[in-house]
Amino acid sequence: MSNPNYNESEQQVNKNVILSSYDTTLVFIVLFLIIVGFLAIFSAGAPKCIMQGAPSTFFVSRQFIWFILGCIGMFTLSRFNYKVLDRAALPFAWIIIVLLIAVHFKGTTVNGATRWLTIGPIQFQPSEAAKLAVMLLLSSAFSKDINITNGKMFKYYIPIVIMLGFIFKQPNLSMCMILAASSLYMYFIAGGSIKLIASTIGMGVFGLCFALRSFQKQRIMIWLNPESDPYGAGYNIIQSMLAFVAGGFFGEGYGNSRQKLGWLPEGHTDFIYAVWAEEFGFLGCLLIIGLFLAFLQRGLLISAKCEDLFGKLLSAGITVSICIQAYINIAVASSMFPATGVPMPFISYGGTSLFITMCMIGILLNISKKRIRRFPINVQ
Repeated sequence: MSNPNYNESEQQVNKNVILSSYDTTLVFIVLFLIIVGFLAIFSAGAPKCIMQGAPSTFFVSRQFIWFILGCIGMFTLSRFNYKVLDRAALPFAWIIIVLLIAVHFKGTTVNGATRWLTIGPIQFQPSEAAKLAVMLLLSSAFSKDINITNGKMFKYYIPIVIMLGFIFKQPNLSMCMILAASSLYMYFIAGGSIKLIASTIGMGVFGLCFALRSFQKQRIMIWLNPESDPYGAGYNIIQSMLAFVAGGFFGEGYGNSRQKLGWLPEGHTDFIYAVWAEEFGFLGCLLIIGLFLAFLQRGLLISAKCEDLFGKLLSAGITVSICIQAYINIAVASSMFPATGVPMPFISYGGTSLFITMCMIGILLNISKKRIRRFPINVQ
């Protein structure tokens, strides 16, 4: 039975809490990245739209719809007390697991990967939402007990293992790597054992050697020597490198990329950074890298200033997962990493990615608000 006096005092405390403004610098960084994304999607996607008989603004129009939905999600998640997400972590994770199971049986296959659910005109990717689910679960678990052998915490770890299993099955190895790297970072800042982190990385690399499928091993071999199959598996890497070379220092100018004219098949999604590099050159590449570095700095600053361990872990996990995904996309486009289907956050075409990322930004903005308790002053 609840104590009415306690509820009354709790409501009184909530009334005496003053919320500061959210991090406006972070908002401007995110808006700048989204604007860059719309410019890049229109330039890189217009030729493909025209070749498919669609309006040149088709990709931008669909992305804008998801942007509006993302603004609603971001605004909603930035308004309430983020601590209620602690209780929502497990139910949300099991919802994502149900969606991943649906993908396994009824998913849409694109380029050999079954990652999407299609309901009428809407196509979305549940593995993108799994990022947020994992961040919430680990923040909730590590804020209670950092000891991963505690049996009471298994209720948080089991859904993560299930999600990783289904995501790996799609196959979506890159998303598994993003989740694993973000999880290890969260464990580290929560005060976890460095020896355990090192041994986990070692076992993970060793396990991948046996878990990789034949086409994934082929991607690694082609990455090391793309000229061995220039018109097949190495085609995208070579065309992406040609885009970087053509861009030079200053670039060819907005809209003047030649690789997007049918030479680079995924120029508006996975290789959008290469098209941007051709049009804006080395300086344009530095702009995007600089924006993500600024985002990383603001996100980690929000985490460092947060006095609540749950909020500290959640903000760090969100920040690092977004930046790792951006790094992988940049590394793939510039041939520093084997080819994999990872969109660049905020910039690549992809409605689910933009929507989920903006929702994560809403939570980050929520955590950035300082909650100051106001005490009444009795004047005699």
